[in-house]
Amino acid sequence: MGPFPGPAASIGQEQLNWAKLAVADFNEATGWNVELVEGDTQLDPAIAVTVAESLISDADIYGVVGPAGSQEVEATQPMFQEASLVQISGSATRPSLTTTGFDTFFRTVPTDAAQGPTVADFIANELGVTSLYVIDDQTSYSVGLADEASAAFEATGGTIAGRESVTQDDVDFSSLVTVINSTDAGAIFFPGQIASQGAQIAKQMQEQGSTAVMFGADGFQSVDDFIVGAAGATEGAYVSAFAPDIHELESSADVVARFTEEYGEFGTFGPPTYAATLALLEAIQRASDAGELSREAVRAEVANTNQELSVMGGPLAFDENGDVLNAAFYIFQVQGDAFV
Repeated sequence: MGPFPGPAASIGQEQLNWAKLAVADFNEATGWNVELVEGDTQLDPAIAVTVAESLISDADIYGVVGPAGSQEVEATQPMFQEASLVQISGSATRPSLTTTGFDTFFRTVPTDAAQGPTVADFIANELGVTSLYVIDDQTSYSVGLADEASAAFEATGGTIAGRESVTQDDVDFSSLVTVINSTDAGAIFFPGQIASQGAQIAKQMQEQGSTAVMFGADGFQSVDDFIVGAAGATEGAYVSAFAPDIHELESSADVVARFTEEYGEFGTFGPPTYAATLALLEAIQRASDAGELSREAVRAEVANTNQELSVMGGPLAFDENGDVLNAAFYIFQVQGDAFV
């Protein structure tokens, strides 16, 4: 389940392609013939509910990878819980998703509770910013992460110069940039899910002579939409991400080469979905080998996940709530046509 067409397609397609590679790798290694069913959600909770209904009604589906956004997970968790259908998200980071009693939800990325302080500490202590302007896009992911980062930034002794909400449909931010320029904000933190919005804000900041540093989050990790689409305006901007750049990991060299040959270049958004897909497939295999291929058995086996060699550079396992163990956030800067 993910946003495969539309404004978030750059990250959705990356996730989808990594899921495809995981299924192909699993089938080749095991001799199985698992079929990948695609459910386009467009990051819309209402559409995600419709997709979830379709997946739940198909008795041949034993697990779901996704959805991508926290707002979609919130909308579908009760449905998957009732159907005993396990879901593993490679990108939903809202902390409450694993604390509200739904034991069919797991994720391969850390939460906003870790990301917010990571971002705040970097902005305050590495960039030396004392005043921060915060923007959210009204989704549960964006609002939650904006809240976490704001509180953590204030805890460093910094001040929040202002807070504004936009929608994912907005395309003109000139008035907002004018407001930001009237404050003493040394940086802007916008944990949006539509990378082209970050590019547009950066362009309008440049047009208005703003010197504030642009800082985004996972959803802005798109070379095409955030870097190329900004035509240079995002040069020097920062983004935080829930996964490392696996191009730099020796243990991932083989999978990097195979993915690049098949699908082209990629960022940090997709590999956690590869890990999620393999974790689900291996759980299905263990349940089958034990003689009980059911949704309940697959969910139980997902909880027992212990991949010694994960695509993200270390073992993959979950805690009792379904959160990934030993994960960390990473900070990238736009330098030329890349996130470094």
